[in-house]
Amino acid sequence: MKMTSGKIPISSLLVLLALLSITEGKSLRGLGMELRCRCIQTESRQIRPHIRKVEIIPANSHCEESEIIATLKISGLEVCLDPEAPWVKKVIERMMSSRRR
Repeated sequence: MKMTSGKIPISSLLVLLALLSITEGKSLRGLGMELRCRCIQTESRQIRPHIRKVEIIPANSHCEESEIIATLKISGLEVCLDPEAPWVKKVIERMMSSRRR
C-alpha cells in the first residue's frame, strides 16, 4: 500500500496526541505544578516530635482544600496532617508567629 505525502493516518495522529499529552503532564509536575490534591488521607494523631518540616499548600484550582504536609525526621516520609486537629492548628500558629519575627 502506497501512502501519499500530506496524508497522515488517523491512528498515527492519535498516538502522537497521546504522547504529547503524557509528556505535557510530566513536564508540569516537574515544574512543581500538581494537577490534583496530594493528600488522600490525613493524620489527626499527634506526631509532633517526629516532624522535620511542615509544608502548607493553599487551596488552588486543582485542589479545593488547603493541605498540610509534614516530613518525618527519621524516615523522610511525607504525612498529610488534618488541618482541623487542635495540635496541627498549634503547629501552624507557631510557624506563622515565628515567620513574623
